[in-house]
Amino acid sequence: TPTTIPYVYAAEEDRCAPRHDVLIPSRMRFTGSTSFSVNVFNISLAGFACDALLQIHRGTRCWLTLPGLGALEASVVHHNNEGLGCAFENMLNPAVLDRYVAHYPVPETEELEA
Repeated sequence: TPTTIPYVYAAEEDRCAPRHDVLIPSRMRFTGSTSFSVNVFNISLAGFACDALLQIHRGTRCWLTLPGLGALEASVVHHNNEGLGCAFENMLNPAVLDRYVAHYPVPETEELEA
């Protein structure tokens, strides 16, 4: 029988959706904790990366609240010195993704520094 791996890990490994550089002020929350501010710096249909500098275990559940949208469930895929990478539990609607990419581009000064 073929081995199945959870979507959260497959999404990180095959990068199943194009990522878009953005700068979206958002809120993040982990189970049993209060929410805190983060900046989402890339987003795709499958997940996002944000500037939360936390050492959180892979698979930890979190909720991301983007401006004007309810909390989206996700799981931590990785963490490094730039922040957290997470996979959405349910993929974003392409129209929703397009809206955020159009409304929250990376400011030109940020692009030059990167």
